[in-house]
Amino acid sequence: MADEPSLGLRERKKRDTRKALSDAALELMFERGLENVVREDIAERAGVSVRTFNNYFAGKYEALAYRHIERVRRSAELLLARPDDEPIWTALTEALIEPLRDDGAGGPPTAAMLAETRKLQAAPEMQAVTAKAVGDDLVAAVAQRTGTAPGDLYPKLVAATVNAAHLVVLESYTQSDPPVPITTLLREALTQLSRGLPEPGN
Repeated sequence: MADEPSLGLRERKKRDTRKALSDAALELMFERGLENVVREDIAERAGVSVRTFNNYFAGKYEALAYRHIERVRRSAELLLARPDDEPIWTALTEALIEPLRDDGAGGPPTAAMLAETRKLQAAPEMQAVTAKAVGDDLVAAVAQRTGTAPGDLYPKLVAATVNAAHLVVLESYTQSDPPVPITTLLREALTQLSRGLPEPGN
């Protein structure tokens, strides 16, 4: 991620700690299985105390969901940096895919990774956390990009549609056989939306 001069040192350190904890949670999930991940081990892997973990997250599901929430926030920033003459759905597609690539999600997953991801997405705790993933950042970015207001219907619909696309893509990703990179599926989904979701074959 590019340097963010607008953030103070304290805020950058907080963000770095959140990311380290989230990365540790994901690594442990793939190594040991979701059911065997506990906050003590996440904190140890990230090199912080359990108290520090508790200051940032209520539990492992929040730590695991942070990656997605942070990508959405980053996508909102990237959307505003795209060329002004770029169509909104083209700009959105590139802004949404770049953070995934930066996280190394551009390659095909292993069968074991998909199995753990399926368990994660099926967990009610994870569903409750990710339901809040599309926040005001993306709505505001779409509004600014399209000359609308954040309270208007259009930016809210776009953000909600993007969230729905993420959920559908993630389900397809975890069921893909052979495995397909999530970036490939997300690009395909957003391309179909940009065309008005025509009937198959049209």
